[in-house]
Amino acid sequence: MISFQSLAFDIIAHRAASGYLPEHTLAAVALAHAQQPDYIEQDLVLTKDGQLVVLHDIHLETVTNVEQVFPARQRQDGRFYALDFTLAELKTLRVHERTNEKGQQVFPHRYLGSGDFTIPTFEEEITTIASLNRTTGQNVGLYAEIKSPAWHQQQGVDISKAVLKVLRQHNLDDAEANIYIQCFDFEEIKRLRDELGAKVKLVQLIAENSWNETPTNYDKLKTPEGMQAASRYVQGIGPWLAHVTTVKEGKPTMELAPWVVAAQQAGLVIHPYTFRTDALPPGIQAEQLLMLIVKKWQFEGLFTDQVPPVKAFVAAQ
Repeated sequence: MISFQSLAFDIIAHRAASGYLPEHTLAAVALAHAQQPDYIEQDLVLTKDGQLVVLHDIHLETVTNVEQVFPARQRQDGRFYALDFTLAELKTLRVHERTNEKGQQVFPHRYLGSGDFTIPTFEEEITTIASLNRTTGQNVGLYAEIKSPAWHQQQGVDISKAVLKVLRQHNLDDAEANIYIQCFDFEEIKRLRDELGAKVKLVQLIAENSWNETPTNYDKLKTPEGMQAASRYVQGIGPWLAHVTTVKEGKPTMELAPWVVAAQQAGLVIHPYTFRTDALPPGIQAEQLLMLIVKKWQFEGLFTDQVPPVKAFVAAQ
């Protein structure tokens, strides 16, 4: 296991200040930084000309006006893929609040304005956060996800190599750097360490097999043995909040699942996703959930769309 000492509860701004402004935009990054989290998250995908851009999905239509600007550029499945567009083309798109397949906002009470937002590059987010750190005296870190590496490889491109190239240009491929790299694909996590020589702190994200997120068998990973295997490569895990407790008679309990206990015993940092004040699990209030995460389960951090209420709760403890 690669050792890492966590000193405080880490608040991770999920897709920047996504509870307040359209996700992953530089405006959302600036607002997130002003809210003083410990980390700001970036989801990374590649463009046609090999540039890393910050988007939660490999597709474009749920967060941009691509259907209006490039109506004929969808693939046979009807989706618009970032990889089919150059960076210059992507920069002509306007980013809006996330919508579903019917064009309705996923979170109806979030941003309702008509601001002019564009897709940022990874380079832009790195330099923006670094500059804001210098001018404010803060030390907000990066928390980047390599999206769909197996899919990218099927398309003939290597997103992990591209990510490591940018990290090394900024002296960020270092276990002591204020950054985590996360990925859902366990085989890619192992490749990052064994083949590509990554030194940066790594986090294994946990999904459900039914999500078809990656080729990883999450049922196998969500076992004490799976956590022992993961601990040889990563400093932490990022489980879905619904994953972390045992289930009795079809209902979640307040007790941690054995595999999560095993992760803790293996010394892994646990950063679950995603705390949303406007999308809480049924039957629980925000403060009750935070009490479980911070006090009862004693996780090391949390992804959240709304940094201020989490900061206020942690400060009050």
